Amino acid sequence: MKGAARLLFGRRARLRWVHLILGGALAMPYVLLGEAIIGPATGSQNVFGSFPLQLASFGAGLPIAAVTSLFPLTRPLEAAAVRWLCGVEADRLAPGPARTRGEKGRTAAWFTLHLGVGGIIAGMSLALPPFAAVLIALPVFAGLRGTRLGLPEVLDHPWAPALAPVVGLASLVALAGCAAGCGALLAHWAPRLLGPTPEDRVAAAEARAADLAVRNRLARELHDSVGHALSAVTLQAGAARRVLDSDPEFVREALAAIEDTIRRTVGELDAVLGVLREGDGPGTAPAPTLAADLDGLLARSRAGGRRVTATVAADPGALPPLVSREAYRIVQEGLSNALRHAGAGAAVDVRVEVADGALAITVENPVTGPAASRPGGGHGLRGIADRARLLGGAMTAGTTGPAGEIFRLHVRLPLKGPA
Repeated sequence: MKGAARLLFGRRARLRWVHLILGGALAMPYVLLGEAIIGPATGSQNVFGSFPLQLASFGAGLPIAAVTSLFPLTRPLEAAAVRWLCGVEADRLAPGPARTRGEKGRTAAWFTLHLGVGGIIAGMSLALPPFAAVLIALPVFAGLRGTRLGLPEVLDHPWAPALAPVVGLASLVALAGCAAGCGALLAHWAPRLLGPTPEDRVAAAEARAADLAVRNRLARELHDSVGHALSAVTLQAGAARRVLDSDPEFVREALAAIEDTIRRTVGELDAVLGVLREGDGPGTAPAPTLAADLDGLLARSRAGGRRVTATVAADPGALPPLVSREAYRIVQEGLSNALRHAGAGAAVDVRVEVADGALAITVENPVTGPAASRPGGGHGLRGIADRARLLGGAMTAGTTGPAGEIFRLHVRLPLKGPA
């Protein structure tokens, strides 16, 4: 019983009833235009006093409403009303005006349906409550039967006053049921008539995918550049602190490396954040590449006291710009991983070479912690895998050696192919 009452008189049902009343209010100007057509066509001087002629005027006004629904703001306004009053989710409704012929046709069908059903429910809402009130009050005011209210003759029977309140209450419940049913019907049809087309859904999905790709790119760039800088600066500062009294020259070199690392990282951070800026000018710092920045990357890594050996069997200047840029980030993240997880004084080996039309990058370091031996773990290795995949390459990472004592990162990047 409570569920049925909520269905007929709950908040959702009341809001949908308001939506139908608004449809009836919007239908009134078109009904008046219909009367201007039906009156001369039938020769009647009192269209308003004839119920059949009123229905004819209502029917004549709906095609006019369908034509006026081609106004661009019709679909956005109707979609907003459906969203707030009918409880339809926003993503199931098209936000903008109708553009294609099919969208305009569906908008016209919806507008006609809203005004048609809303006009009927609005008319019932105006007529039934007063009639029901009279029936409910009839047993109390028995003298009303002798007035000029135009009550049916059936009410003159002795049993009529006792049955009249039941009929009055039933008519109100019937009105609420009709309003709830029609409101649910409009809520059901709204996504089909006002919703996005398959082309709109594809365009929205492509826009979300593009936005996600930009976010992932920013996340990779920030992780690789800032993460490497923090790891390098931490190691450099720790090494300088340990020899502060015994080796001032090393301390000066470490402080200079820290300064250079921070300066370059600020420039790289500006380049990454430039993706978020509109109208980015030429002053944005360029992204580092293997050709121009590999030597500095190795020097800053060595300044922290790590033994980093590098073998470059390739001409970095001959690499495609995109491959050179992504290769630098891969080497940077490989060194960051090694610097974080290799023990103090451990050697890190970097090899860069060209073989079989691809650039091969290998970074090896001793395993001293569980994080270093976790293949595919961590955001850094996932970022390297993403970079390699976007260039059509592949990445492998894991422990090697007789006792699994070496962590090996190997990336292969094709020099030609789809990026």
